[in-house]
Amino acid sequence: MASNSPSPEGIDVPETPTAGAWGEWNPTEDSARSVRGKHRVLKQRGGLARSSTVLGVGVIAAVGAGGIATAQDRPQVAISMPSLPDLPDLPDLLGGGHASGAAGADTAAPAAAAQGAGIPGQADGRGHGQADAGEALRHRILQQAESQQEAVETQARADAERTAREAAAQEARTQKEAADKEAETARAAAEKAAAEKAEADRAAEAAATTAAKAAEGGGSASGAGTKSSGGYSLPTSSYTLTSHYGDSGSMWSSGHHTGLDFAAPTGTPVKAVGGGKVVSAGWSGAYGYRIVLQLDDGTEVWYCHLSSMSVTSGTVGAGETIGRVGATGNVTGAHLHLEVRKGGSTVDPLAWLESKGLSV
Repeated sequence: MASNSPSPEGIDVPETPTAGAWGEWNPTEDSARSVRGKHRVLKQRGGLARSSTVLGVGVIAAVGAGGIATAQDRPQVAISMPSLPDLPDLPDLLGGGHASGAAGADTAAPAAAAQGAGIPGQADGRGHGQADAGEALRHRILQQAESQQEAVETQARADAERTAREAAAQEARTQKEAADKEAETARAAAEKAAAEKAEADRAAEAAATTAAKAAEGGGSASGAGTKSSGGYSLPTSSYTLTSHYGDSGSMWSSGHHTGLDFAAPTGTPVKAVGGGKVVSAGWSGAYGYRIVLQLDDGTEVWYCHLSSMSVTSGTVGAGETIGRVGATGNVTGAHLHLEVRKGGSTVDPLAWLESKGLSV
């Protein structure tokens, strides 16, 4: 027997056990209880059974009796199995009923252990079922995540499209309001221009009426114009001479002025300077509306830039109204352009009128 030394718990444990150190151990019903339902120790009949179960129970009993030495304080304990005499085989030692029960227990224990521990072959079907269920759950989670992500992206696209539509609608409304404002401004300007034109026309008409009355009443104002005793008359009344015969400038196609300009309000009456016949009346390009009066001696008098023509043919007497002052053709303002032609050539209208006894 080897010497004993106290352990940390105060229990002597043999340091170097030898064969026969513990003597013979006979398990009882109380000490041979199955461990976790997996092992079952049978009562010995006539000797010790040679099995791994007896060895395991012996180790547990030795450790429980002597205590457990820690690795820091005690060296590892070597356990050896004493030599045992030859024993009869376990089936011969046990009875038929006990063998059947033991076999059933030994068979059930490994099966239960295999089922609990997941030993291949014993729980293979359940393992595959669990793997399939886990894969199905993972697949379902991924599908839900993809569905949620797609829903978020769809909502984002819808929000962006709605924002773009609202911005386009707002831009269209802004442009329409600006266009309406411009149209209103243009309409107001047109109405104002029309009102101003109507006012100017009324003023011109009133001035023409006043001038006509003054001419018919024999007014003596400058430029009023009266009949001469020789049967000649000034072409218009209430006028201002602006351009004379022979004036040079780029406004005239021939490089110099070929007539005499009587500036007067639009609508001022235009009269025949002498008795004669109207040989032409109508549009004449740069001259605008023009009337050509041929006097009895063959002299032609041209009345140009008229706004209207009262006589377009036939015979007229001196002082008779044949048209009205205007601004048609190549002009810069309302006036009567008077030309006097003899034998197809122009002469100075001012000198010709004065030769007829008229004061221009």
